[in-house]
Amino acid sequence: MNARIIFRALSALLLIISLTMLLPVVVALLSGESHLLYAFLIPLGGGCAAAAAGLYLTRSRTDQMLPRDGFAIVTGSWVLASALGAIPFVLAHAVPSYTDAFFETMSGFTTTGASVIANVEALPRSILFWRSLTHWLGGMGIIVLAVAVFPLIGIRAYQLVKAEAPGPSLERITPRITHMAKILWLIYVGLSALETVLLMIAGLSPFDAITQTFGTMATGGFSTRNASIGAFNSPAVEIIITVFMVSAGANFVLYYHALVGRFGAIRRDTEFRAYIGIFLIASAAAALSLILQGGLPDGEAIRSSAFQVASILTTTGFATANFDAWPSIAKIVLLLLMFVGGCAGSTAGGIKVVRIVTMLKQAVNEMRYEIHPRAVFSLSLNGVPLRKNTVFGIVSFFFLYMLLALVTTAVVSFAGVSVEGAFTTALVTLGNIGPGFAEVGPTNTYTFYPAAIKWFLSFIMMVGRLEVYTVLILLLPRMYRR
Repeated sequence: MNARIIFRALSALLLIISLTMLLPVVVALLSGESHLLYAFLIPLGGGCAAAAAGLYLTRSRTDQMLPRDGFAIVTGSWVLASALGAIPFVLAHAVPSYTDAFFETMSGFTTTGASVIANVEALPRSILFWRSLTHWLGGMGIIVLAVAVFPLIGIRAYQLVKAEAPGPSLERITPRITHMAKILWLIYVGLSALETVLLMIAGLSPFDAITQTFGTMATGGFSTRNASIGAFNSPAVEIIITVFMVSAGANFVLYYHALVGRFGAIRRDTEFRAYIGIFLIASAAAALSLILQGGLPDGEAIRSSAFQVASILTTTGFATANFDAWPSIAKIVLLLLMFVGGCAGSTAGGIKVVRIVTMLKQAVNEMRYEIHPRAVFSLSLNGVPLRKNTVFGIVSFFFLYMLLALVTTAVVSFAGVSVEGAFTTALVTLGNIGPGFAEVGPTNTYTFYPAAIKWFLSFIMMVGRLEVYTVLILLLPRMYRR
């Protein structure tokens, strides 16, 4: 590994994360919380000083980055961001320990939304803003945010974005990766601004509108209310957030195609069509269950099911009701969605729709081979044939994903939770969903887990957000051989 380039990149990332703490400083001043300025200024100053020292010590330019360097930088950046971002929670006494602070911050940056804070409404506004901001920063990706400045310090960014990008492959929409990153962030900012304005029109305060937008566009789920979105008791707010959750779960490259007039690319996108189909079918099934088994009025059942299906499918984790108490069929629908996730290239977590579609197509091909052993069947997406190594990579990812889910279930069970609670804890942390069933239902928190389990789940959240391979590959001894 190239220690100099890794240290230089992490120093640049540390500087970026440190400077973002200026935003909650402004919120603290506007909210009359000047007594909490030190909670942000101390990590801000310390982080900037450490970053400046790191950049100075590695000032000789180099752009020779190996793939293993990219994996180390991406994984290290998420650990570093969470370690630094946890400090304000501790200094402001928002949580009882650094373990809880790190868990909360890792949950924020990975857009998981699993929380150890029972009464979020008791927290100062500046802390709530920082908590939601970690979502928004992690949604599009810390590395994607940083690549705009990496060329200035002599680092090529493509390997980093590839290691962090959600999905089996990275579609380049422009020749230059820095230009692509800027376009994706502009789309992200534009959609966030639009949702904020619409939520304010629907009756939310500017603070609530911005923080709920952070959780929506990042598909994260942190809210400023104990009852999540249900606390606003507003059909208009629920509909707006549902639409934007579904939007955030789609591939952001499609928005670029729309902006440049390539609507045919959107119509031909197999993953997007499957994604919308899953959302509509799951919403209808859950609504029928709520009407026939739960006795809810038609309109309320449709609105509630669409919201919760969008929330779980996109791995957002917002809630308008205690879905743990829903009828069994509706709960099964949500459980199945926990295995799916959003689209590749979105802010959503999970296995991703494109992988599910590819494996289904491969399964159909295998059945065809049983009938016609000598035939040749090609596998394609959007009219483009898939290489065998891509399909093998997807199958391998799925195996590792499910293996990690089972291992996490076993580890979590040592905390004395039910099988349902342990299994859904594994699914919602690995899939970056947040709330699950039983002990980790939408009305509960992760506070009861022992410190060791919280550190383990923090690791699992990062593994899930970075698509498994990026983190686990660092555990291979051959990574450190020349």
